[in-house]
Amino acid sequence: MEPGGDTEPGGGGFLYYAYGSNLLRERLLLRNPSAALCALARLQDFKLEFGLPQGRTSSVWHGGTATIVESPGDEVWGIVWKMNTSNLSSLDKQEGVDAGIYVPLEVNVHTQAGNVLTCRSYQMKDYVRGPPSPQYKKVICMGAKQNGLPADYQKKLEAIETNNYAGPVPIMEEIEAAIKAKKY
Repeated sequence: MEPGGDTEPGGGGFLYYAYGSNLLRERLLLRNPSAALCALARLQDFKLEFGLPQGRTSSVWHGGTATIVESPGDEVWGIVWKMNTSNLSSLDKQEGVDAGIYVPLEVNVHTQAGNVLTCRSYQMKDYVRGPPSPQYKKVICMGAKQNGLPADYQKKLEAIETNNYAGPVPIMEEIEAAIKAKKY
């Protein structure tokens, strides 16, 4: 998939719109080392929801995971990452495309500079609404803060109800270790 003509000459890359745990740089880079920040952007006429794919709790996050749902008048804020095509399969794998959990879709998002970018994003296919674990919510909120998403949107994220899961979340430990490794 080739996005708009403003990536590097010769292509070889794509734009990915993240709105969930991949807002956090360290989370995305665990599996997708080519990701580079491109822009903050808003997806118009969509809202954020949390769901259990096929009614099952995420074995990674122990709760509902984020998806985007068409909803006129609403908006979702997120990050546009520029990525090498070489990371397309690892991103699809992380999003559970093979397992039928998320399907890729193309979205047009508006950057703060007023540009419209065509990006790859993901939408959960068949799910039952369900709250996220506190750990998953934390990663989303950390990512929103790290990248300076609008303050009122950050407040909205902070207000999300969780399922109060208190057990181990190995990926959270991986992310925290990656964050610590960056601190000098």
